[in-house]
Amino acid sequence: MDDLILIADRVLVLPDSGEARTATGLYLPASVRDAERVGTGRVVAVGPGYLTANPDFSDDEPWRAERAAVRYLPLQAQPGDFAFFLRKDAVEITYRDAGYMILPHAALLALSRTAAPSADDLLRGLFQE
Repeated sequence: MDDLILIADRVLVLPDSGEARTATGLYLPASVRDAERVGTGRVVAVGPGYLTANPDFSDDEPWRAERAAVRYLPLQAQPGDFAFFLRKDAVEITYRDAGYMILPHAALLALSRTAAPSADDLLRGLFQE
């Protein structure tokens, strides 16, 4: 995925596909899941963020170190997050024989991120009685 560059606030998501099971045990085919308003999937890559003006930029003072005129405000989504998103805002693409969705960051409804346990948590778990 290193050669695929996302622009601005775009998020690349690998959508969940296949059959889903309802609470009563019925299996829903993928065609029924595609009609749902909210989709789910794993975030694969994110763009650099929202473009904003750099308040430190000034071309009036030539003796100052050169600074960029713009900055990027980073996105909240990170690769590896599980995302809930609005399907109507997503654009489906096929890249290297796999189906992905590109959507604006604003189309994300919620993210689930499992944090890696700290070393203290791991040691506490080993020595508990």
